[in-house]
Amino acid sequence: MSILTLASGSSIRATLLRNAGIDFDVKIARIDEEMIRLSLEAEGATPRDIADALAEHKAAKIANKQPEALVLGCDQLLECEGQIFAKPQNPADAMAQLQALRGKTHRLHTAAVLYAQGQPVWRHVATPRLTMRDFSEAFVKDYVAQNWEEIRHCVGCYQIEGAGIRLFSKIEGDIFAIQGLPLLELLTILTRRKDIPG
Repeated sequence: MSILTLASGSSIRATLLRNAGIDFDVKIARIDEEMIRLSLEAEGATPRDIADALAEHKAAKIANKQPEALVLGCDQLLECEGQIFAKPQNPADAMAQLQALRGKTHRLHTAAVLYAQGQPVWRHVATPRLTMRDFSEAFVKDYVAQNWEEIRHCVGCYQIEGAGIRLFSKIEGDIFAIQGLPLLELLTILTRRKDIPG
């Protein structure tokens, strides 16, 4: 029996958990992320708080159906110069986003919320800072064309574990958080709660 339910369809988060030796299953939480995000933005919520709220909504959605389960909800928001960036809709959108981020430093708010017995028991938001280099138009066009299938589900249109690392001149923060999951903090709380041996 799995010790953890991941309320996310992210293959990268699943890989991180699998590589860490965590026994888990996946139940994708279907929520209207855009509606929640726009509503919270209208109320003046910070990008960090929006990422946290979205992660909690996902965990709560699954925990309400399976209150006995230990459920992990996650979300990421990219913030640059006060603007929030979502996952790209199409290759043209990906190119526009990357051009807007080119030569600038942005923040990636990576939130995780853990539910047990139908209640939130732990939450964490990591905020790495990433600086994109001033790449050429030809490079970004070629990058999107070659990597669209991999980056279409990624906020910021990059995967630093792949060709996306070539977009950057500087990265500050936890590599796992950039990939979508504050893994070290999660493992710490799971060990402390005795959900996993340690």
